[in-house]
Amino acid sequence: HACSVFRSAPCLQPEQAAAMSITEYNGACMLAMTGKDCVVIAADRRLGMEGRTISCNFQKVFRLGEKLFVGLPGLATDVQTVHSRLVYYHNLYKLRERREMTPQAMLSFVSHLLYSKRFGPYYVEPIVAGLDANNKPFIASTDLIGCQSVSEDFCVGGTCTEQLYGMCEALWRPDMEPEDLFETASQCLLNAQDRDALSGWGGVVHIIEKDKITTRTLKARMD
Repeated sequence: HACSVFRSAPCLQPEQAAAMSITEYNGACMLAMTGKDCVVIAADRRLGMEGRTISCNFQKVFRLGEKLFVGLPGLATDVQTVHSRLVYYHNLYKLRERREMTPQAMLSFVSHLLYSKRFGPYYVEPIVAGLDANNKPFIASTDLIGCQSVSEDFCVGGTCTEQLYGMCEALWRPDMEPEDLFETASQCLLNAQDRDALSGWGGVVHIIEKDKITTRTLKARMD
């Protein structure tokens, strides 16, 4: 029996083994970073069912305004549901207020939406990234019941947050130009997802500046 051979490792029965969190079921790798009058948000493209890959072109980052993006790592069905709710209320906001929604306002709405479902939550942990009314970078994240965390350097989310934190803390520096910010975010994303079995298969990076938005696709290991 395996337990008699490997004495150092406890033998757990299937019902004793820790169950995977539902937020990790489909896999994700996502980050946002600030630079000098610019911000970047990046995510992988894999959609999986635990270890099985279903698609390598699944969208997890969505543009909601002229200089506003929201990333939704988590359960794929809730990603699509929350995205549709955000699009609806963002359009309603523009009709009522006759102006673009700022990242701060979007963060408040996302937090309210998630907290309103706290007893049966959406299994997503959104990242909001964009430029505010004064074209200053703004990034923030929430947990699945809407607790806000505003950051001045970077935010991470998904199934490989430990790897992302390590890479971002090593490579991020203040006041990076757009091209330097793109290169830094890309290296952080690719190296973190290479160390996570549930995310990867390429990536997409959005660079948000005051006068333009640039979207680039990354090629990565496909194994």
